[in-house]
Amino acid sequence: MARGTVNRAILIGRLGSDPDVRYTPSGTPVANFNIATNRVWKDRDGNPQEETTWHRIVVWGRTAEVVKEYARKGSRIFVEGRIQNREWEDQNGQRRYTTEIVASEIQFLDSPAGEGGGSQRTVETPDLEPPETLDTEGGEDVPF
Repeated sequence: MARGTVNRAILIGRLGSDPDVRYTPSGTPVANFNIATNRVWKDRDGNPQEETTWHRIVVWGRTAEVVKEYARKGSRIFVEGRIQNREWEDQNGQRRYTTEIVASEIQFLDSPAGEGGGSQRTVETPDLEPPETLDTEGGEDVPF
């Protein structure tokens, strides 16, 4: 870590859709999903206001497969990781940019189906470097 700097994001939110898991040409799983976080406040007149922010999450390796197995649309999840900005060129030659959280720890905050308690599952990802090339089948603008 560079001295005097920190790149760390901690979020608790709800999944906007089921995770999408794909595999790199070398077989490494990578999961992508979005979570929503909300901010609530009162305006000058005392009326409650709410704002939703969407965050793109990327998870690599075995954790990607665990996320696919346990996380579902609407699930409450804790994510810790680093913020990453990327740019690429889409199929039409346009420059595209994205900001995402590369997760290093995931906790599933909802109770598993059929259990009454508030148990949590925690999954930590090892420090994996993303491969140079990704399997881009599917023709989306995002390269995985």
